[in-house]
Amino acid sequence: MKLYFLGGENIIKRSGRNINVSAFLDAGGAPSVLVLPWARASFDRTYRRKKQVFDYFRSLGACSVEFVDYSAPTEEISRKIRDSDLLYLTGGLPTALVKRLRNRGVDLMLRRYDRVVVGRSAGALALCKKCITTDRNKKAAMVIDGLGLVDITLKVHYKSSKDAELRRMSKKDRIFAIPSGSALVYDSGALSTMGDVYLFQDGEKTAVEFPLTLG
Repeated sequence: MKLYFLGGENIIKRSGRNINVSAFLDAGGAPSVLVLPWARASFDRTYRRKKQVFDYFRSLGACSVEFVDYSAPTEEISRKIRDSDLLYLTGGLPTALVKRLRNRGVDLMLRRYDRVVVGRSAGALALCKKCITTDRNKKAAMVIDGLGLVDITLKVHYKSSKDAELRRMSKKDRIFAIPSGSALVYDSGALSTMGDVYLFQDGEKTAVEFPLTLG
């Protein structure tokens, strides 16, 4: 399995196009794409957003683009995942996404999946062991558990204004911070980057500019 952790993307502006192109090439160039839009409760019912994603991925060469409703039968979800070349998890609320993926058993399906997965924003966070989110009421960062497909702690939509808080939190956890339009890529235990990705560890911040091996 190859995972793309996309820090965020403006779908209308297609600001992560180069990253999606790379993922599509890894999935065969003209992949069958399956989108799991479960991070937002209203996504399934919002045709305009679906059409934007559909048109975008078709323009990148996808041979098909399908969406899976959260209410679909488990057998249908499993079959669609098996038949896809690339899975795409959308942005939204990571807590909601993680809960829904577990409730429907998709976390186990993902562990058996051996092709390409792209997680955007909340979709990226959900794939990690731990993820850093911001409480919208308290405006404070907190760490929540993800699915643990990769043993990293992740922050998406990274901005340098969050450095002090991330430095403090990195004294307990090594944190990868990804701005919108950039990505961290995981492939068989090795990590590489597309665009700017930062590592916070032991209270220090460094730019990740070379492949790393988890371990």
